[in-house]
Amino acid sequence: MPAPTRTTRESWIDAGLAALADGGPDAVRIDALAQTLGVTRGGFYHQFADRAALLDALLAAWESRSTDEVLERVEREGGDARTRATKAGLLTFSAELLPVDLAVRDWARRDAAVADRLRRVDNRRMDYLRSRIAEIRRGASADDVEATALLAFSLLIGNHFIAADHPGRTRDETAQRASDLLFG
Repeated sequence: MPAPTRTTRESWIDAGLAALADGGPDAVRIDALAQTLGVTRGGFYHQFADRAALLDALLAAWESRSTDEVLERVEREGGDARTRATKAGLLTFSAELLPVDLAVRDWARRDAAVADRLRRVDNRRMDYLRSRIAEIRRGASADDVEATALLAFSLLIGNHFIAADHPGRTRDETAQRASDLLFG
């Protein structure tokens, strides 16, 4: 008789990230995740010491997927500075990663350790964006590069919170026009 297959750590993390995206950190419950995965909660303890360890693993996975993996893919696929900056933004705030990112941002408002991690992630994103903008706008002052990076990053995040209509254009068309204005 074959040994029983354990639910992988990655499966628990994926289910945990989905729960986090749907309901924030309070929705990340061992029993609920076990039910989602169709396993008993005992298998959880083969992968994690406790819920706190899972929450830390979720943050680590979010950080890796939304920075390391995104930036590695962007650099591997190449292109000019504008193409790479645009691709990084699209991948970072993709349908897969955006819900988790927004949940982490909300969580960071109530948890200093999560806020520190979010700051680290956003700093990496801003560093990448600054570098690409400096390439796009050769000779621009450091202040102009910083302001453009802040506007571009704010556009990416804020676009998901603004409910306004854009007469005569779709939201995507308007966001593209804003990007064109920023990156010239």
